[in-house]
Amino acid sequence: QVQLVETGGGLVQAGGSLRLSCAASGRTLNRYAMGWFRQAPGKEREFVATASWTGQLTYYGDFVKGRFTISRVTDKSTVYLHMNSLKPEDTAVYYCAAGPLTTVASDYDYWGQGTQVTVSL
Repeated sequence: QVQLVETGGGLVQAGGSLRLSCAASGRTLNRYAMGWFRQAPGKEREFVATASWTGQLTYYGDFVKGRFTISRVTDKSTVYLHMNSLKPEDTAVYYCAAGPLTTVASDYDYWGQGTQVTVSL
């Protein structure tokens, strides 16, 4: 089957940057979109960004305001989230997902284990 593994999380100061990576293993994901969601304790899972199979179509959550960029490598098995100008309210567990091109978490078919992003003052 398919496994998604996120890496790149950590502790950064406000205004800093991180690059999250998500690598897919197992069978080929044929024409799947890949996206990022985040979840803080006591809150619902929140849409961050998603990219189509080719990476040519991308969508972002309203809170991003130009700070984050999603991209995919040529083989379409890896997706990145470049995070700039990080704020304390960005602190959450960030999850990678694969599925249709949608902003709805429940529509995705596969999920990673998550990686913690903590932004301090």
